[in-house]
Amino acid sequence: MIQREISSQLQKMATKMPVISITGPRQSGKTTLARMCFPEYSYVNLESPDVYEAAVSDPRLFLSQFPKGVIIDEVQRFPALFSYIQTMSDERNRPGEYVLTGSQNFLLSEKISQSLAGRVFVTHLLPLSLSELRSTDVAKSTEMEATLFRGFYPRIHQMDIEPELFYPSYIQTYIERDVRQIVNVTNLYLFQKFLRIAAGRVGQLLNYSNIANEVGVDLKTIKSWFSILETSFIVFFLQPHHRNFSKRILKTPKLYFYDTGLVCNLLGIRKKEELSAHWAKGALFENMIIADLTKRYFNRCIIPPIYFWRDSSGNEVDCLIDTGDKMQCIEIKSATTVSSDFFKGLDFYRGLNAEAEPILIYGGDTNGVRKNGKILAWNAPPDC
Repeated sequence: MIQREISSQLQKMATKMPVISITGPRQSGKTTLARMCFPEYSYVNLESPDVYEAAVSDPRLFLSQFPKGVIIDEVQRFPALFSYIQTMSDERNRPGEYVLTGSQNFLLSEKISQSLAGRVFVTHLLPLSLSELRSTDVAKSTEMEATLFRGFYPRIHQMDIEPELFYPSYIQTYIERDVRQIVNVTNLYLFQKFLRIAAGRVGQLLNYSNIANEVGVDLKTIKSWFSILETSFIVFFLQPHHRNFSKRILKTPKLYFYDTGLVCNLLGIRKKEELSAHWAKGALFENMIIADLTKRYFNRCIIPPIYFWRDSSGNEVDCLIDTGDKMQCIEIKSATTVSSDFFKGLDFYRGLNAEAEPILIYGGDTNGVRKNGKILAWNAPPDC
């Protein structure tokens, strides 16, 4: 069993808050994590027809069956249950009584968030981080291309599943279950086409109109579909940093996926060897690093203070991390050899903010220091 970095925070907060929520994409290990952290709790899954029927027919009776605490899986299937959880947690005032998991970010619902406001500790469990992967003995390779291709879903590594077999089924079940539960997508072929086009845009500024034209649907539909991908933890948007070092900074977010193995499959990459000369290798590498930095914060239950910076003249820094006492400016390059050109964006940004800490993360395996900044190997991300 893979030890997840978020475990200690969950167990700690279960002694303080009545409700713990764990949301994240399907197959990220939410149920496994909950049952590992709270082995004495009862477990129910609302996707089971008989469990769902029991919850719907008499919610109060259903919740009263678990005096030692309960893990309720796929809780978004019955949103009305949240109001009963609120009432009963207020009556009993027991910390850690309810652990709620789901593959959708159900707390985005205004009704649900109002019911649990002040009562719930919110966490997001994403696919494995690089450090979680390194800490196991199940990872087959430490090669960068192999890591990009295999991705970070736990089951792939635990059960040694070939990515080219895992991801097509994952995509199909995601579309048939999650997408149709969130919104009525009438043309699944167009949605699959949209997924592939979005995969080709990783690391790029998000242009809804361009994607709508390419898919062949209207702008409103594309925005709705991106909302689905975000809600179900398939993609996230990196926002530009707004500190006004330049009044001409761009304000459009950049698009990333939480898992590079999924992107590889959507792009038609069928084996790791294809990545060496693939046009998307640099973007996939950048995506992996940005996603990993994001996971490191979520695993500590902190909203990631991660941004990018670009001005209208094309000067850019791939990643900014606002640590509170300093700003880390990070350039990300998939090359295995460091070039002085890699520091161009960092040098420009430091001309605007001399206090920023410049860091280059590259595809090699040796750390170092140059006058332009710190150099870190791809599997040794900076301390955040």
